[in-house]
Amino acid sequence: MECYSIALRPVAAVWWALERLRRRSGAVRRMEAHRASFYQTVWRQAAAAIGAETDSLPDGSLRIGLPGFVTRVKQNWTEADDEGTLHRAGNKPMVLGLLAAEQLPVPRCRQFNLSSLDVAADFLAQIAGNCVVKPAAGTGAGAGVTTHVRQVRQLRWAAARAAMHGRELCIEEQIEGDNYRLLYFDGVLLEAVLRRPPAVTGDGRSSVRALVKRLNRSRLADGARAAQTLITCDLDMRHTLAVQGLSVASVPAAGRRVRLKTAVNENSADENSAAGHVLCPAVIEAGAHAARAVGARLAGVDIITPDPARPLADVGGVVLEVNTTPGLYYHYHRQGGPSAIAVDILNHLLQRQPCACLADRECVHAGA
Repeated sequence: MECYSIALRPVAAVWWALERLRRRSGAVRRMEAHRASFYQTVWRQAAAAIGAETDSLPDGSLRIGLPGFVTRVKQNWTEADDEGTLHRAGNKPMVLGLLAAEQLPVPRCRQFNLSSLDVAADFLAQIAGNCVVKPAAGTGAGAGVTTHVRQVRQLRWAAARAAMHGRELCIEEQIEGDNYRLLYFDGVLLEAVLRRPPAVTGDGRSSVRALVKRLNRSRLADGARAAQTLITCDLDMRHTLAVQGLSVASVPAAGRRVRLKTAVNENSADENSAAGHVLCPAVIEAGAHAARAVGARLAGVDIITPDPARPLADVGGVVLEVNTTPGLYYHYHRQGGPSAIAVDILNHLLQRQPCACLADRECVHAGA
């Protein structure tokens, strides 16, 4: 595989150059501005709700304080966890190893790089099913993630794409089920959200590519009310379409719902919904256990399961990741209206720790 790794290095370099150009585009910058504005609004409103003062700092962060207590936030970053915890949680293979040592169900995985593609190829043969290739270090927003990797040829291209975002890579078995984000602070579940992958609905005339362009124009116009990012046409999209017998040039029948990706990070507001009421106590405890294993105070634990009402081990579910800078977007822009989750987080950061469940949302701790 060494010859392939040598050939893939310039491919990764070219793709990274194209990605940098994409990030500089006006459309991407507008979406980034929408996202930054969303977080400014969320934190300022949360601070006002608890009577805290807010000051803007030169680096774009906010200083939020109550008498005797002060904290800083910047978009989805907070001072809840130290740099060591953030670094540890950012290493996906290390986290899965920590969780496995705690007897938590996790997907099997291997770490590799472009010089050791044979390691990933051997793992692919061992799994004999769909795998996911991603950067080993956390990149945020699902960058560099490719699902439905079954063949060595697909592995090579997926590895080259992931290598745009870091030298060390990870291949893991793809677990079937729905994606749930469980948000914890100090082991207490604040809220849970079901996150569905991004999709479009066919009109019988437009190609998938045209439908995606139309969707992105809508997102640019509507801002954070619709989504926090644009849909990118990448390997994950091509693989996800392929398993549905489609490509970007296909014209779906009118009314047909077409899943664009398997990774959920680029989904829209109407593809998120509250899920605390469907989680069984065992699933809630598994998420809390995962956060403790990583040592994270604020943690967005991603769980994949086909049935959240039953323990993970009983249904083939897994703990997928532990995010120490979890996005708050999914909790605010979702079906059924927003949840003021930033108020809970600020109360904890400023050492005011009421029940996580505000009066206008159902208590997720009931019966847990």
